[in-house]
Amino acid sequence: MSHQTGIQAASEVRETFAKARNGAYRLIKVVIENEQLVLGGTQPASKTWEQEYDTCVLPLLEDSMPSYLLYRLDSTNNQGYEWIFLAWSPDPSPVRQKMLYAATRATLKKEFGGGHIKDEIFGTSTDDVSLSGYKKFLTSQAAPQPLTAAEEELRRIKLNEVQTDICVDTKQQTLAGVAFPMQGEAIQALEQFRDKRINYVQLEIDFRNEAIKLSSTTPTELNELPKRIPKDAARYHFFLYKHNHEGDYLESTVFIYSMPGYKCSIRERMLYSSCKNPLIDTVEKNLRIQIAKKMEIDNGDELTADYMYEEVHPKQHAHKQAFAKPKGPTGKRGVRRITRPAGHGDADD
Repeated sequence: MSHQTGIQAASEVRETFAKARNGAYRLIKVVIENEQLVLGGTQPASKTWEQEYDTCVLPLLEDSMPSYLLYRLDSTNNQGYEWIFLAWSPDPSPVRQKMLYAATRATLKKEFGGGHIKDEIFGTSTDDVSLSGYKKFLTSQAAPQPLTAAEEELRRIKLNEVQTDICVDTKQQTLAGVAFPMQGEAIQALEQFRDKRINYVQLEIDFRNEAIKLSSTTPTELNELPKRIPKDAARYHFFLYKHNHEGDYLESTVFIYSMPGYKCSIRERMLYSSCKNPLIDTVEKNLRIQIAKKMEIDNGDELTADYMYEEVHPKQHAHKQAFAKPKGPTGKRGVRRITRPAGHGDADD
């Protein structure tokens, strides 16, 4: 289950999306108002997608407010028309709005239908989301050479990653974007976890200081893990899962993001969702902790022994081929045979 900000689409947006999949619109604009996804405008198609791209897209971009734009291409796939998803987040926008739109992006894609989206572009300036910017994006996606410095920066912003200048022995890290840094105690605990001196680390967000702090390092066995999951607050958990698999003894690091649904405020859900990926990125790249499985749960009751094993070692379901009826003989089938109706006895001897 994916936890976002709790923001849902208004009925008008859902109705517009249903019509859009059949090609009724060239462009749809969606914004967040009063903790809801609402319609910001639509435009019909009158020319080819390239001819009217800039005239449709650029006038709808506000200089200091994020928004979502869905732009229809003329190409189709097996689900219908293909679309470009533009996530507009200009630099002058308030930080809270940037975080809110970043954390709600997956919700909008789910409402619209991810199978219809061919490309997704994150833009902070009109050059990023203009027709020429989109063509540059396509070129960079197809090219094997490394991204340019500008494209790499946009990629980092899109993934909402934290830029750090720490090593595994540093006690602090700097913050870039909207991600929160880890406090020294949290880093020390994760270093001990990496060295297998402890088997469980729980982290929480310190909202006042805008940082991620250590919550617990209580030694925890698998059957005790559900008790560590708070029922009224979100947390990040790192658990060393010791088990046997196919005759081998394994110790796998499992990351668990627990969010007890709507018992938490919109702000708490938004911040935990926004900080999750930068935290994982820092742990894997800077602290060199290899995470075998990333999980999201509502409550600790889900963490049974069977559930944990199946999540870390999912079953490989073999594809069962449907029975194919043999083809009949080619060419003429010959004279049709007449069978005797049921109930008649055998011929007289």
